[in-house]
Amino acid sequence: MSTKKRFFSFFIMLLAFSMLLVGCSSSEETSNEDDNSDQSESEKDTLVFGRGGDSTSLDPIAVTEGETFRVTCNIYETLLKYGEQDMTINPGLAKDWSVSEDKLTYTFELQEGVKFHDGTDFNAEAVVFNFERWMNGDADQFPYYSMFGGYKGEESHVIESVTAVEDYKVEFKLKRPQTPFLQNLAMSPFGIASPSAIEEYGDKFRENPVGTGPFKFSEWRPNERIVLEKNQDYWQEGLPKLNKVIYTVIADNSARLNALISGEIDLLDGLDPQDATQLTDDLQLFERPSNNVGYLGLTATREPLDNKLVRQALNHAVNKQELIDAFYGGKGDPAVNPMPPVLEGYNDETEDYEYDVDKAKALLEEAGYPDGFEMDLWAMPVARPYMPNAAKIAEALQQSFKDIGVTANIQTKEWAPYLDDARDGKFDAFLLGWTGDNGDPDNFLYTLLDKDNIGSNNYSYYSNDEVHDLLIEAQAETDQEKRIELYKKAQVIIKEDAPWIPLVHSKPLLAGSKDIKNFKPHPKGSDILTNVEFE
Repeated sequence: MSTKKRFFSFFIMLLAFSMLLVGCSSSEETSNEDDNSDQSESEKDTLVFGRGGDSTSLDPIAVTEGETFRVTCNIYETLLKYGEQDMTINPGLAKDWSVSEDKLTYTFELQEGVKFHDGTDFNAEAVVFNFERWMNGDADQFPYYSMFGGYKGEESHVIESVTAVEDYKVEFKLKRPQTPFLQNLAMSPFGIASPSAIEEYGDKFRENPVGTGPFKFSEWRPNERIVLEKNQDYWQEGLPKLNKVIYTVIADNSARLNALISGEIDLLDGLDPQDATQLTDDLQLFERPSNNVGYLGLTATREPLDNKLVRQALNHAVNKQELIDAFYGGKGDPAVNPMPPVLEGYNDETEDYEYDVDKAKALLEEAGYPDGFEMDLWAMPVARPYMPNAAKIAEALQQSFKDIGVTANIQTKEWAPYLDDARDGKFDAFLLGWTGDNGDPDNFLYTLLDKDNIGSNNYSYYSNDEVHDLLIEAQAETDQEKRIELYKKAQVIIKEDAPWIPLVHSKPLLAGSKDIKNFKPHPKGSDILTNVEFE
């Protein structure tokens, strides 16, 4: 055989052998892909949660907004926790506790063998470290810490000391009784973080959260998604059941619903009640227990809203039931007081400002504005449980105010700067709301409307010394009947001063795929996903 023929035969054999190898390789890869596909269908373990806006931080003590708490309640844990779907107090990182007879000393026995996500130990020293960090800050750094009356060095600060008595025993001493103290400890902002991680990351800790919770932080792409992964070393055996949770931002309500219908996401919050009829048979509807208020804040330090008569006039201009019918699908109740009726201490004898255009005009004339005035009306850029469509509600309010001669120019901006500017008193009128954190009236009236919280959660900059004295007295009062009377008196004064137009106590809707199991929406507005799984 010639050299040319031998070469040609060798080439043909090599080509055939190569094709055989390719075929085997291709067959193997296809087989693996099929195996993975079968596994993903039969063992789905990633939950994609669609929401209307991004978190502003992953350090929960640094903010006051629910989109942060929605995520961080699965990264961090608190000393105490609420019930599965109520605000009862249960063991958390503290397995037991005792209270002295004078209600000034609280001693907590801590869970042992718990690790932070960075492998360091959770113990009494870690608890002390976190509280010392918070109390030595201020309202700009840690706005929610004002639940304990202020900050270290301030007369109003209720905590005298936090001490590690033993490795797994911590003692709180108070300057005065604070009846909702245990309820406050269970709030999402007071999740215990790794001291080592705080020291390592400094100002960047908000982007690198480390707690003891069922899920560990993996990734944050701002305004796009946050990814959490299963904590393989979680101290509660067999939990969590999911391997991964992805919080994805889809700002538009309709687009978010379409993503659920198409299977792009598994669960969504902020379902527009008017869209509930679009849910298909392979989806399920969830209703969050109502514990909220949606309101229009009227910044009491900005002219002409610094005039009580003007604020009262604006209250008379709003038909709340029409707003609820138009934008909540009727699923809500007109708000009279700043706190919802489900809370003990609600004053159901408070008289609301009836919808009366003529009365509103008369009050404006009495206040010196017979021809009305002009102001900015700020609308939230995100859907929230208490306000699924702020833009549309702002348009309706704009027309209501126009009817009494007031020109309201609608404004908006991104969520984080919106909250910052509202906190700093830069808005005239602004739409916001609140979902209760601890099941106590203090969390609405003191947190949102006491002068102690101007610059933190009191965005309307409302200040009334009589209200302040009632709320401080109520915090220290251990007789529940007396506490209730104090809160009822405060609500009457607040109603007269009209720092808000309380609009609605909504019944928030969520929707998810039919195969989601054990998802139980919580009244505080953020949901711990430890037990959630797919069928």
